[in-house]
Amino acid sequence: MTDRAPSSQKSLEPWRQRLIRSLLYGRNVDRAAKARARVGFVMLAFIAVYVVIGGRLVMFATGADSRSARHSASQDAIATARPDILDRNGEILATDVKAPSLFGEPRRIIDKDEAIELLTATLPDLDTSEVRERLSGRKGFVWLKREITPKQQQEIHRLGIPGIGFLRENKRVYPDGNEVAHLIGLVNIDNQGIAGMEKWLDNNGLADLHRAGFATDRLQRPIELSIDLRVEHALRDELQKAKEKFHAKAASGLVTNVRTGEVIAMVSLPDFDPNNPKEAHDPDRINRLTTGVYEMGSTFKAFTLAMALDTGKYGLDSLWDARGPLHYGKFAIHDDEPKGRFLTMKEVFTFSSNVGAARIALSQGVEAHKAFLRKMGQLDRLRTELPESASPIVPRHWGDLNTITIAFGHGMAVAPLQAVMGVSALVNGGYLIPPTFLKRSEEEAMQLAKRVIKPETSEKMRFLMRLNAEVGTARKADVKGYYIGGKTGTAEKVINGRYAKKRVLTAFTAILPADKPRYQVLIMLDEPQPLKETYGFITSGWNAVPTAGNVISRIAPLLDIEPRFDLPPPERLILAASKTSQ
Repeated sequence: MTDRAPSSQKSLEPWRQRLIRSLLYGRNVDRAAKARARVGFVMLAFIAVYVVIGGRLVMFATGADSRSARHSASQDAIATARPDILDRNGEILATDVKAPSLFGEPRRIIDKDEAIELLTATLPDLDTSEVRERLSGRKGFVWLKREITPKQQQEIHRLGIPGIGFLRENKRVYPDGNEVAHLIGLVNIDNQGIAGMEKWLDNNGLADLHRAGFATDRLQRPIELSIDLRVEHALRDELQKAKEKFHAKAASGLVTNVRTGEVIAMVSLPDFDPNNPKEAHDPDRINRLTTGVYEMGSTFKAFTLAMALDTGKYGLDSLWDARGPLHYGKFAIHDDEPKGRFLTMKEVFTFSSNVGAARIALSQGVEAHKAFLRKMGQLDRLRTELPESASPIVPRHWGDLNTITIAFGHGMAVAPLQAVMGVSALVNGGYLIPPTFLKRSEEEAMQLAKRVIKPETSEKMRFLMRLNAEVGTARKADVKGYYIGGKTGTAEKVINGRYAKKRVLTAFTAILPADKPRYQVLIMLDEPQPLKETYGFITSGWNAVPTAGNVISRIAPLLDIEPRFDLPPPERLILAASKTSQ
């Protein structure tokens, strides 16, 4: 019985345990030797694991960057990738490049005093106390200087300071510098848009893509703008010359497509270099075309006459009393060059009569005047892709006197781009089209357009603007062959609550060609000074108008406008389809 006990116990052992025992120990094997072999194998495995871990630690200790720091910061760099911005012809206006940035890992720096001394000697613009404060903490990662040059990176790398490394970040670069500064805007140190079209990009989905981690370089399509860089350059060049010639405080200009609302060029001087963001903070470098609001002077007379003509009660030969000043209470409205007689609607425009314009506005009444200007988009804040925009300044209590002065462009201030939008509607057949800085077709524009005046009223306005270039105040802008039309404006600036006669804002808005307008050009000069060749005059016809002529002569060929000569007079060319008077 005793001899069979072990075998019976073995037979009672579950088959699973017997199988495991057989696999582990086998049969007829020295179990002590087997155990020693297994212990040795386990020791070798542990040694191998520790060797791998030690090797990785050595790599982390001796590498120029910390992998974790590099990973987290490179994620930031990817998150701030931005699409290229192009002009309408594919020229790059803004793009990303990779630039090295300097960081530190305070926990890994052995001798902080030595590190600080070496770094500040290599990068003199580093603030010693700031670097010391950052490296004295217990953080695993701190920025020391963003966007250093490759040469600086090489010099620091040669120092061999443990705990100091570099990361490649996206840096925004503007190849054309000042050319499109106010339009493009700029970004901050983290490549986030803070002004202009750069900010528009962030406000329209780019920031969300960044947060989601999808805004990588490879996934972003370029943004095509309506701007033509060639036209932009010509406009800026002529404005710079005019600013210097007339010793103006500032100069600005626009070129727009009256059929689509596209802004083809926009310049506001003084401007800034978006590659040097510090300049952008100068309050004198604002975008005067969207952020500034101004009394536009006699250019507003175009709205006044269009309002009356659109009623059908008045024609181009309707007469208005301009025999003397218009008295209203203690105020008297004068003409700069009084004619002392009744003036036709055509003469009110070409002579730029304040009295005539005031009487025309009064004939319509205050409410009709307000309603017409609202319909023309002049009483509400203009919204475009540019975040920078200003609300117009309108009278709080609008009475007859306000209507009188606003009729000739005083007592109300609008953004120049806003006025340009309204003038485009006067000449493009009567359609108010919101301006845009993105490419847009005529078909797309018509889907957004609102009819604001009759087609025949638009014809008469084109006729008046052409007539003004032939015999009126815009003669100095009549570049032969391009059939220009336009309206001048000279607004006295308000200084300490009073109008200053010798400090004016001059403006000229031109259309070309006047019979079938495609483009509008606006030129503005802030406080131009009298010259000998202007015979002491500072009004628009002596400075803004010739400047516009210079601009048009340069940009018309770029805009594919062919010169035409020996054209019939505007009565036949423009008013062939409508009567000149009613």
